[in-house]
Amino acid sequence: MTLLAASSIHVTIGEVAAALALVAVAAIASRSWHAGLEEDIGIAVVRSLIQLTAIGYVITLIFDQDSFLLVLALLAVMVVFGAFTARQRAKGVPDSFWPLLGSLAVAASATLGLVVALGIFDPTPRYLVPVGGMVIGNAMTAAAVALNRLGEDVHDQSRRIEATLALGATSSQAVTPLVRRSLRSGMITLVDSTKTTGLIFFPGTMVGMLLAGANPVDAVRLQLILLYVLLGAVSIAALMAITLARRNFFTTAHQLREPPEP
Repeated sequence: MTLLAASSIHVTIGEVAAALALVAVAAIASRSWHAGLEEDIGIAVVRSLIQLTAIGYVITLIFDQDSFLLVLALLAVMVVFGAFTARQRAKGVPDSFWPLLGSLAVAASATLGLVVALGIFDPTPRYLVPVGGMVIGNAMTAAAVALNRLGEDVHDQSRRIEATLALGATSSQAVTPLVRRSLRSGMITLVDSTKTTGLIFFPGTMVGMLLAGANPVDAVRLQLILLYVLLGAVSIAALMAITLARRNFFTTAHQLREPPEP
């Protein structure tokens, strides 16, 4: 895929600062209704400023160097941090870090490798970095939600699981209904947003291309590609995370371990 023609967009620091007025509205609303989100909003603003500024310089360096190894290093760092972040949401799952790390790594490598092999994207930093970030971010969210649901369900239904095991079922058979619900929880958000794309909202990539002056048809086609890539990544990550993590609830003798509090 060649780069789509688009006009250059220059955003000033003053324009970014002006956008903080909307953040102020959110903080005022939270304070007015005693929602207690003012501190979280402030932290989110500061962290987003620091993190996005830093990653902007890193991406600029990678684009200038045009090094495939630097791209792999950046994606690997994203996967590791994604696994650590998702683990915080999956506290009810014992030793969830390694299943999350493996699922994110496989989802990212499988989807990015496929789109490059099919010739959809060129194997260059300009494509692999932003698409890889989208893939890993969405896969992280899906895997975290799925494991969080699995941990809560195992904790809530531990007696039913133990009764099923006592009747001769294996650990895999005992948690199969919970696995189905967890997988659905992890994927349903992206599936629903894909259903309503173009009717209720315009995705970020499409909006960005339209603002940059790209042809609407090209913007739509690129957005469709990204949606399909994300659906594949989300399904791989959620399914693999659940498949690997469900074993951590049981001993080698198919006995249910005492799970941590979700």
